[in-house]
Amino acid sequence: MKATLFLEIREKMKSGLLIIRELHPESWPVDITLMPSLIELKSDKASRAFGLPPEVSIVPSSCRGLQYQPGEGLHMRLLVQADFSTKLTPAVGNGLKSKKSCTFFCQCCGESVINNRTFLRVLSLPFENWNDLVDEWCCHPNPFNDSLLHPQIDDCFLGHNYLLISSRTELSGTESGRLHSEDEWTTSSESLLNSQANSKIICKRCKTLLGETMPSGIIKYYFTELLIQPSEDSFCIIPRSSFIQTVVAKCFMELTFSRSTFRFSIQGMDGTVYILIWVLNCDTLMVETSGTPVSKNVFTLLEPELSSPVRPAELHKAVKVLYHPCTENRNKDLVDAWREDIGVSPLTFPSKTCLELLLILSQSNASLPPSLRWMNSFQVAFLKMYHDL
Repeated sequence: MKATLFLEIREKMKSGLLIIRELHPESWPVDITLMPSLIELKSDKASRAFGLPPEVSIVPSSCRGLQYQPGEGLHMRLLVQADFSTKLTPAVGNGLKSKKSCTFFCQCCGESVINNRTFLRVLSLPFENWNDLVDEWCCHPNPFNDSLLHPQIDDCFLGHNYLLISSRTELSGTESGRLHSEDEWTTSSESLLNSQANSKIICKRCKTLLGETMPSGIIKYYFTELLIQPSEDSFCIIPRSSFIQTVVAKCFMELTFSRSTFRFSIQGMDGTVYILIWVLNCDTLMVETSGTPVSKNVFTLLEPELSSPVRPAELHKAVKVLYHPCTENRNKDLVDAWREDIGVSPLTFPSKTCLELLLILSQSNASLPPSLRWMNSFQVAFLKMYHDL
């Protein structure tokens, strides 16, 4: 039996949409048994059992809205008890603590960018337009200036999707990072320098764009390009898709919680808009199974695990989003309207990362049952967060 399971849970509402996919009419009649932690399918020719993750428990008696969707499977809604207590540590910045030595790695290839760096201060930055509101806060002339937000040698300032450090950190010669002197930038870090514009900082090994050096002498690194760990830890390999999803999803969660911002334009460093995103909810848990059980008649080295009739499904915390792709001048009118809307927050990433994120959203959308892929004129996708990062 090739059936698979899709369960979308709203953690706060304790409700879930359960879809048993690939349940084709030719396999009918099928007996379906719902238990708090197990779902069993039985027909005359085959059987299948889905073990739910230990954090999830369904309420069988609450099942309602039962219907079969041709080409999708059996849909039903029910109550779900979910206790997802696993702490999600930041995918980037978990090693960034004041007075603690950390090392910056290129996330794509593992090249060391800055070695054994200790910051005396690690501080969060205010949102980008904070200075525009100073007149509303103060009854006297603006007492602040931009230099207040310039990190000093031993400072690291954290934005929502980037971090700032002083270029003097690298030019001082006290670090074994990739940038030691201005004459070495082109040969060591292969940065593209321009006195009139920001300079690109590129990984020496894989040529990935990591950030930029701004005219003010501040180095800006993007969280989607770096893995920052305590210096005693070595680089750990993390799938690129999992890393981007986790970093971007947590950025959305932070901004929706702290600023009540739900609409975002994803743009490159040159200002080109690649995606328009509307965050629908941040309390989603997803349970999915994929593939088919291995027959007991097929020998495999992993036979005890793969041939088990009950295979636990995977549980992921996720952010559910609506999105519009904007490449090749698609949705240009909407891009212009959102650009003028103060309720939309722009998020800047390297262009390659924007395209990677668009591909991730497209793949997520294509993996959903057809009836769940669209909402109004928006496409629907999930950004999963991986707690083992």
